[in-house]
Amino acid sequence: METTTPSSPKVTRNPLRVTWSVWHALFMREAVARTMADRMAWFWMLFEPIAVIAIMVGIRALLAGGHRISGAEFVPWMITGLLAFFLFRENMMRSIGAVDANKGLFTYRQVKPIDPVFVRCYLEGMIKTLILILFVLVGSLLGLELIPYDPLWAIWSWLSLWTLGASIGILVSVVSELIPEIGKLLKITGFPLLLISGVIFPINLIPHEYQVYVIWNPIVHGVEEFRKAFFSGYHTLESINLMYLWIWALGMMTLGLLLHIRFSWRLRAQ
Repeated sequence: METTTPSSPKVTRNPLRVTWSVWHALFMREAVARTMADRMAWFWMLFEPIAVIAIMVGIRALLAGGHRISGAEFVPWMITGLLAFFLFRENMMRSIGAVDANKGLFTYRQVKPIDPVFVRCYLEGMIKTLILILFVLVGSLLGLELIPYDPLWAIWSWLSLWTLGASIGILVSVVSELIPEIGKLLKITGFPLLLISGVIFPINLIPHEYQVYVIWNPIVHGVEEFRKAFFSGYHTLESINLMYLWIWALGMMTLGLLLHIRFSWRLRAQ
């Protein structure tokens, strides 16, 4: 008589659980690298934005005086604009090189080139949100008007700028790997973007015939809406709309994801 041995049960893996495990491991790796790179990592993480904002406020005050913002105090107006811009910029810039820095992990089939990009953007968003909260708390204690007038709209505008930065970051993470020169060019666009995004000078002061070109920039829409959420009396151009920013964000994210799918094998092999 033939005897049959019971077959071992087939183990099925939940793709969502596998992806979450990969992202969790990558997040811990990136977080340790950012916060434990040296003994002063935490200090520089907090001191750098404070120093940059202090320098920019000083330069702006010397160039054009300190209190010429309609509907908002000058220093809180500058702080909110710079923090919003830094959120976008760092998400975009940190994505450059994310694929190359984690190339050794692609030998594991579960790790995809898009994973370290998502994780870096998420970590950067958390760090910048922590810095924003610290600025709001400390600024309020010092008597600055940094409590948002409309907290829900401030959160939504902040999230919108993060999404825009992450979307463009996903796109440039592919392009900079395929064409390294583009990544180098993007790294020098930080200051020009700062100047044309309405961060230092109010866009209301720009001549009317040039305002139509300024509002083509989606960053302007996010920065201005973020400021409107903080200052009840602040008025900007009527054409400012977060919907325009989201059209750019969704378009860039779609294009970036398509490029990641199309060139996944090249990103792993390079």
